Amino acid sequence: MKIMFAAGGTGGHINPALAAAGEIRRRYPDARILFIGTKEKMESKLVPAAGFDFKTIEISGFQRKLSLENIKRNIGTVVKLMKSTSSCKKLIEDFKPDVVVGFGGYVSGPVVRTAAKMGIKTAIHEQNAFPGVTNKALAKTADAVMLTVPKAAEYLECKVEPVVTGLPVRGEILSADRDFSRAKLGLDDKPMILSFGGSLGAKTVNNAMCSLIAELHDKNKCSFIHAYGQYGTWVPETLKEKGVDIDNEKNIRVSEYINDMDVCLSAADIVIGRSGASSLSEIEAVGRASVLIPSPNVAENHQYHNAMALVNNNAARIIEEKDLTDEKLLEVVTELLDNKELRDEIASNAKKMSKPDAQKQIADIIVKLANEK
Repeated sequence: MKIMFAAGGTGGHINPALAAAGEIRRRYPDARILFIGTKEKMESKLVPAAGFDFKTIEISGFQRKLSLENIKRNIGTVVKLMKSTSSCKKLIEDFKPDVVVGFGGYVSGPVVRTAAKMGIKTAIHEQNAFPGVTNKALAKTADAVMLTVPKAAEYLECKVEPVVTGLPVRGEILSADRDFSRAKLGLDDKPMILSFGGSLGAKTVNNAMCSLIAELHDKNKCSFIHAYGQYGTWVPETLKEKGVDIDNEKNIRVSEYINDMDVCLSAADIVIGRSGASSLSEIEAVGRASVLIPSPNVAENHQYHNAMALVNNNAARIIEEKDLTDEKLLEVVTELLDNKELRDEIASNAKKMSKPDAQKQIADIIVKLANEK
């Protein structure tokens, strides 16, 4: 069995593909798996590190904001796109895959499209509630369309009936024990708020969290764990200016990154952060109440649509960035802190949305297609 994966750009596209490939490799050790990506993006490091073969094509995405510089870039993208078809064809002819699977990102477009034209079975997986441009186009010819949430089907014209598989969640997240995690972190019985704004650090989220921590830290109502990201190194000093002695506060932990997310997430009572597909799948998997602040700086505003998939099921609260104020965040968080019954209801609804067998479902579909030759 030979399977070709195409995924790139961000961890949100690459990690689910790696999870599916890992499940297939576990079941079928002799299966040959090849990833296609670009040499300059995250996949060039993540895929080889996971032990999979990796080949590259030269491709870039279209710039949507109109400017002279972006027009030049888009002309270059068109040229790369034309060249990529022949590159994809050669890679496919050399590898001879039984099925080609796209997990999003602009790199998956030419790979999956070329495979379909060559008569090879194809599949795609859409992580977001509002599908990206690439998957909207590929859905019309793909032999299998896999979705994270049902809402995405409303925006797609599919050749086949789409299947809601969910999004794979790391095993350590699924197996983490709440009591053990809280003991490891030295937490008492008070609720713990976990917050983050992505690996780079969202300034608006960091500002709001600094105010929230300053407002609540001396009221003995909760504990905090906050990750401020690469560009948020000013956060510790800002907290000190607001009267929060983070060096001596046992109930407040701030750091650039969270390296033990499985422990922190399982120990949390409330999660505050962005609404990328992977983060939401993890929140659903452990069943936690959350306050979601979608990033407005993403394609198709997909984080808003991701968040609303939970909000519409009373499985989260949302504050759009344009509406985010210190007062609004305090109001929403205080309601959750003061009302355990409401908090538990929201958490339970989030848990009901989870798909703990996503990895297995996705692998089943891919293997079935591969065996239909």
